Amino acid sequence: MQIHRIKSISEYHRLRGLPKPQHPLISLIDFESIQYSSESNHTSWILDFYSIALKKNFDAKVKYGQQEYDFDEGVLFFISPNQVFSIEVKENEVSKLSGWMLLIHPDFFWKTTLAQNIRKYDFFDYSVNEALFLSDKEEATLNTIIQNIQNEYHSNIDQFSQSIIISQIETLLNYADRFYQRQFITRKISNHQILDRLEKLLVDYFNSDDMVSKGLPTVQYLADNLHVSQSYLSGLLKALTGQSTQQHIHNKLIEKAKEKLSTTVLSVAEIAYELGFEHSQSFNKLFKQKTNQTPLEFRKFFN
Repeated sequence: MQIHRIKSISEYHRLRGLPKPQHPLISLIDFESIQYSSESNHTSWILDFYSIALKKNFDAKVKYGQQEYDFDEGVLFFISPNQVFSIEVKENEVSKLSGWMLLIHPDFFWKTTLAQNIRKYDFFDYSVNEALFLSDKEEATLNTIIQNIQNEYHSNIDQFSQSIIISQIETLLNYADRFYQRQFITRKISNHQILDRLEKLLVDYFNSDDMVSKGLPTVQYLADNLHVSQSYLSGLLKALTGQSTQQHIHNKLIEKAKEKLSTTVLSVAEIAYELGFEHSQSFNKLFKQKTNQTPLEFRKFFN
């Protein structure tokens, strides 16, 4: 099974033969314009952005992480950045869908409360492997929100567009949270707890003073605190996310750097120091390597 990473929403549109998105960081797609065939059955996918999808007439299997995603009755499911999934269509068949898919790059949320709050919605995690079954009334509620997003997306973009769309996304997530709690009150947590613990460990480390005094967390530090070997942790992360432990560390670093660049007036050198870099040039090089932008170029987007 080969892994294909899709780094941008524009790249996703090109891959699916769709017109160029109207905005590089967000897109709303009608599933009737997409077909899935068995030709992609031996490919796993990783998105660098969030996906929220309401799929109907879905005659295929989705594998999310290491387990199958239950679509027997469900229609709505969520995928977060850097998580592996695959879609298996019956041989020599084409799956024609209806419904919609909302793609949102994390950068669309910077300088908003949702940049931090989106982590509280656990239906983006591997630990939830059931699609959400919606009643007709619940589906109509979400479709109304999507229609509001579509109207704003296709109108003339102005200084209010982003905040209006984000408020609609947050409303959609809150409704989904309510519907999930209704459906899965008794659901069991899966075997992906180590990934959740790793995420918390990295968040706590990057929010502590250890960054300045000790620098970036090492792979050995993470393995020791998770009580596993380095090789076991690396193998597990590769299977679940397609990325190494070091790449996870760098992803969290870039996430924290973007937060500081977009929400503070600290200089790039000061941010580099707070993130454990002795020399700001090393920080600049890594940031450019990971984002194709310098820190200053990224900051200009928010000024």
